[in-house]
Amino acid sequence: MGQNSVRGEGTREHVAEPGDLGWDDGLYGEGAGRVPGSRTAPDDERSTPEAAGGGHRRGGPRRRAKRGKRRILRGIAITVSVLVLGTAGAGYLYYEHLNSKLKKDDLTLGDAMPDHKANAAGQTPLNILLIGSDARNSKANQKLGGAKDTFGAPPLADVQMLVHLSADRSNISVISMPRDTLVDIPKCTDPDTGDTFPATQLALTNESLGRGGPGCTVATWYGLTGITIDHFMMIDFAGVVSMADAIGGVPVCVEENIHSRTRDGKGSGLKLEKGTTPIKGEQALQWLRTRYGFDDGTDLARAHGQHMYMNSMVRELRKNTKLTDPNKLRKLAEAAIDALTVDKSINTVKDLYDLGTQLKSVPTSRITMTTMPNVYSQRPEARFKGKVEPMPGDAEKLFRMVREDIPLDGKGPKKPPAKPAESKDPANVPAEIAVMVRNGTGGDGQIAEGGRATAVTGLLTGKGFALAKADRTLDPQKTTVVLYSNAELEGDAQEVAKALGIPVTSVKRSTDATGIQLIVGADWRKGDTYPKSNAKTDNKTPDTANVLRGDNDEACMPVQEGFTW
Repeated sequence: MGQNSVRGEGTREHVAEPGDLGWDDGLYGEGAGRVPGSRTAPDDERSTPEAAGGGHRRGGPRRRAKRGKRRILRGIAITVSVLVLGTAGAGYLYYEHLNSKLKKDDLTLGDAMPDHKANAAGQTPLNILLIGSDARNSKANQKLGGAKDTFGAPPLADVQMLVHLSADRSNISVISMPRDTLVDIPKCTDPDTGDTFPATQLALTNESLGRGGPGCTVATWYGLTGITIDHFMMIDFAGVVSMADAIGGVPVCVEENIHSRTRDGKGSGLKLEKGTTPIKGEQALQWLRTRYGFDDGTDLARAHGQHMYMNSMVRELRKNTKLTDPNKLRKLAEAAIDALTVDKSINTVKDLYDLGTQLKSVPTSRITMTTMPNVYSQRPEARFKGKVEPMPGDAEKLFRMVREDIPLDGKGPKKPPAKPAESKDPANVPAEIAVMVRNGTGGDGQIAEGGRATAVTGLLTGKGFALAKADRTLDPQKTTVVLYSNAELEGDAQEVAKALGIPVTSVKRSTDATGIQLIVGADWRKGDTYPKSNAKTDNKTPDTANVLRGDNDEACMPVQEGFTW
């Protein structure tokens, strides 16, 4: 099963990431020699650490030890279920023992996220951000992660997956974000040290973890997607190995013999024969970290391999063939709790079990894995070479479908999504509402329409918004939006939208906004009246999302030329 190109033009160019051992590189640093016939990245793709796709590694004192989570929650539900079987005596003591080992951190270090909008049946979705940390904060992680020069450096969130459980609990959608995605990271303050990291534009998404912890990664996701996140879970290198050992073998498939090793020792070291092989322990970690050798050698190939593994693991766990032994269950429960850091609203192991219980009823046929549609950055600065940005249109469409609880498998929700609610915060009179208007009409790839910010500002002042001002900053946006910076301004922002006939669905809270900002998008290039669209909303998952269904047990990873043996 091949991998779709996000640009529809065949496979993507291979961009090397030398000098940065992350989730795709050798388990033991310098590693073994090159497999005969394996290739080395071209000279023009060897770049400085600042240009490497794995993110910037900052030296200096380490912030704090971070544990991580990047696993499927179904496994947790089954493994932790052994704990609730005993409620007294040794069973109760063991339960309390595990509770005491559960590590917690703040959910978000950014602005508060709004509550979910309930559907017609009063149900709300559940969103969980899974994070894989590359922290070298223990001897086990240092052995598995290699890269001695990074010991003690701030960790990177090298794996990020958003798991969306639908409000009616009928389906699960997963979105992976490549670690070298350029995003705006909001201001974050480390809750332990008090260190404050200022907001940063066009930084690599995996750097967010080192800016105060997983709560900054959550805040970054919310700022980009507008999706309210309810929980996070992290796992690190050692956690992946211990949980994979406890679960037992998970079958994976490659189309040819593979050895992930370059001439200069880069690569995960994964070595498998053609066909299907059960993997566990360090070999499972190698699979999850492999980029060199999978398909076209990009982050997209690695994400696709991770999706294959997770789907296969869910299918194995649901067979219940590996977890009938109480001793194995106990080992898996211990491994899971040791490996995890969770948000503070998950107070006990039973809370983990309850989360897993909500997920386990979804059939594998309705689990849909995707990767955020993206394109290579065209920014001229050298530091942006080989980095990716959300694909205009397709990425936002995927985010919108999750925000609106629209299944990515195309089968449609059992209940229609809720209509946007009117703000409970009463709006001020127009004359007291300050609005900054920007020209975003270049969001469709065309040259921005001159004078649009000034023209729309004039429309607002004519409707009584005396404090409206035009900003000369060009802010390309495909559709017109009204952004507001905090909850107290929601009513005012909706009042601005109503005055111009802009739908309430286009009013959004954003950490990037200052006060209220109206960005005139490419959908309103001309005229004094916001155009009404009669077209039916397209709710088909973009082909560029590289969809993989959970029940696809025939998926097999293509092997990159030069990495066979």
